[in-house]
Amino acid sequence: MKTMLAAYLPGNSTVDLREVAVPTPGINQVLIKMKSSGICGSDVHYIYHQHRATAAAPDKPLYQGFINGHEPCGQIVAMGQGCRHFKEGDRVLVYHISGCGFCPNCRRGFPISCTGEGKAAYGWQRDGGHAEYLLAEEKDLILLPDALSYEDGAFISCGVGTAYEGILRGEVSGSDNVLVVGLGPVGMMAMMLAKGRGAKRIIGVDMLPERLAMAKQLGVMDHGYLATTEGLPQIIAELTHGGADVALDCSGNAAGRLLALQSTADWGRVVYIGETGKVEFEVSADLNAPSTADYRLLGDQSVPYGKMRPRFNGLETVAA
Repeated sequence: MKTMLAAYLPGNSTVDLREVAVPTPGINQVLIKMKSSGICGSDVHYIYHQHRATAAAPDKPLYQGFINGHEPCGQIVAMGQGCRHFKEGDRVLVYHISGCGFCPNCRRGFPISCTGEGKAAYGWQRDGGHAEYLLAEEKDLILLPDALSYEDGAFISCGVGTAYEGILRGEVSGSDNVLVVGLGPVGMMAMMLAKGRGAKRIIGVDMLPERLAMAKQLGVMDHGYLATTEGLPQIIAELTHGGADVALDCSGNAAGRLLALQSTADWGRVVYIGETGKVEFEVSADLNAPSTADYRLLGDQSVPYGKMRPRFNGLETVAA
């Protein structure tokens, strides 16, 4: 029996490296030799803070009992019966949610919102990419363009794809003042992509001065502020002559999301990127919005599977 090393997360901020059998692909499945597998911010949160359960399985927290890693990218080395769209040797990334394929959301290309019983996230409810090999459903694969590396593919499969989807939903253009709240990997990528789309001015806000310094060093931020700065909405309004045209919150924090709303110009767009808890506010008291103002508030949990391949066109340009 051929074996491989695989990383499990049993809890208590630990990683358990085990030797397990290399899986055999079944019908409509492929075996992928892992080349790169990213560590997402949600991984870090659940490793060190909590193992979260789901409504579908309240007694079985995410990650426990499964190989970790939901940003996998590699090369197909074996295929089961019924596979028709890919071949051995193809470089692929794996969309991190495997939907049932039949519910209305899956049919529309949104398996992340799958309502069927078969929904399972790689690395959460089924084995993921932190191993030498990954067993995946052929329907979850996306061909990796030659211009992109395996590392690019792993990053795009969740983090970059999520940031880029937020940029597109916010309709960022060369005439926009763009505010990014939360400069972790997704926020940093949002600034890079906003710069790539020609944003007029990019403003960053974070709790950590070193993140602001990194953004400045990379040349993707024009103005940076600590989140503890007094009167930030007013400062941003004065800097931009009315507020940000597009505000992207990548912090997932209630205070950060409220700041994004408070710092947006009339007729501006606000995009909440990534997973988050709830944010509560009173429109009149917290936003100071006149009755004629119009804000567009958009959500972006992750890039939908159905939009992954078209999104590569822009990302290949950024990579080049």
